[in-house]
Amino acid sequence: MIWRRRIEPFTRPLFYAASRAVRGMTLGVRAIATNDDGHVLLVEHTYLHGWHLPGGGVDRGETGEQAAARELREEAGIEPTDRPVLLSVHSNERVFRGDHVLVYRVETWREVGAPRPGEILHARFFPLDALPETITAPTRRRLAEAFEGAPVDPHW
Repeated sequence: MIWRRRIEPFTRPLFYAASRAVRGMTLGVRAIATNDDGHVLLVEHTYLHGWHLPGGGVDRGETGEQAAARELREEAGIEPTDRPVLLSVHSNERVFRGDHVLVYRVETWREVGAPRPGEILHARFFPLDALPETITAPTRRRLAEAFEGAPVDPHW
């Protein structure tokens, strides 16, 4: 599925145009999930470069908490056992006008099966002091905010 990464730069503008045509604003979520060792869950998509926090768009009629839980099930095969805790809200104007991202913390979860095939190449837990080299800059910033006391940047 790595071919999806090659076409993504061409399909992204089409996705943005279609999304803008039907919505004035978009809302997404990302989840910072940790295991018992304090390692953080990251995912590598089939269509994007780098390691990211699991997440995606909030569907119509869905809360941010519900979206974070759904994305964890779909992308990593885990489900929160307690309510996700909202950590921060970010504007993603630099990338997509009108887009906002909610970041949730998930400390307790259970395995619920395999991730949904096709979208995620890898889902792994990493120690905070041994993050992959290809982690994205926004992901690195969110982890610094959550674990190192860095000030929350309102921009993604």
